[in-house]
Amino acid sequence: MGNDVLLEIKNMKKSFNDLEVLKDISLTVRRGEVISVIGPSGSGKSTLLRCATLLEKMDEGSLKYLDSYAADMVDGRIKYAPKSELKKIRNYFGLVFQNFNLFPHYSVLRNITEAPIHTEHIPERIAVAKARELLKDLGLSDKENAYPFELSGGQQQRVSIARALAKSPEVLFFDEPTSALDPELTGEVLRVIRKLASQKMTMIIVTHEMQFAREVSDRIIFMENGVIEVEGTPDELFNSQHGRLNEFLGRLKE
Repeated sequence: MGNDVLLEIKNMKKSFNDLEVLKDISLTVRRGEVISVIGPSGSGKSTLLRCATLLEKMDEGSLKYLDSYAADMVDGRIKYAPKSELKKIRNYFGLVFQNFNLFPHYSVLRNITEAPIHTEHIPERIAVAKARELLKDLGLSDKENAYPFELSGGQQQRVSIARALAKSPEVLFFDEPTSALDPELTGEVLRVIRKLASQKMTMIIVTHEMQFAREVSDRIIFMENGVIEVEGTPDELFNSQHGRLNEFLGRLKE
C-alpha cells in the first residue's frame, strides 16, 4: 500500500439482526482526497462512516489506517486490534456529527481542549493555543467562553469541526454536517469545508448537498441498498447514464 493511502476498506459487511446494511464495501482513500458519499436514506452511508470510525463493529472485512489494521479477517472471522492499537488508530481521524454532539455544560474552549488534554495528554497551554488558532480560522475567536446554547446551529457545527481538527487528524469524516441547519447557516459550514478542501485536508463527507459535493469532491460515491452502485469524478457521476443514480439526482433537482 503506497504512502499516500490513508484509509483502506475491503469487503466491509454489517448487519443489524436480519437486516444487511452493508453488503460488500471496498474503498481506498488517498492523502488530500475529498470523497462525497451520496444516496437515499437507508442506503448504508452513515453505517459506513460509523464502521470506519470504530463506532460500530463490522461483521466482516478489513479496515486499515496508514499501516495499522483496525480490523482484519483471521481464520474466517473478524478480529479487531488490541485496545492500545485502536486508541492510536482513533487519533488518525476526526468525526463531525450532524447534531454537533457538543458538551452543553462546557465552554467552547473546553469542548475543543477536553480530549487533547485528558485523552491525548497534550499540555494544557499547547491545547489551548491550538484551540484558539482553530477558533480564529473558523471566525469564532469571540466565542471561546460561550456555551453551546448561546450559539447558532452554524456556530455550534463550526465548533464541532474545530474539536475534530484539534487532534490534527489525517482524515476528517462528516456525517450530514448541514442536515440540522437552515439554508443560511448551511452556507457558513460549507464555506469552512471548502476551505479545508483547498488546504488539501483528506475528507469523507456524507452529504445531501449535491451542488456542494460536485464542487468540492475529487470523487463521489453513490450508495444504495448497502453497496457502492457508482463511483467516479463529479463529472462522471453527474453525466452518468446509470438509471437509479439519475432517478436519485433527478428527484433532488425537482
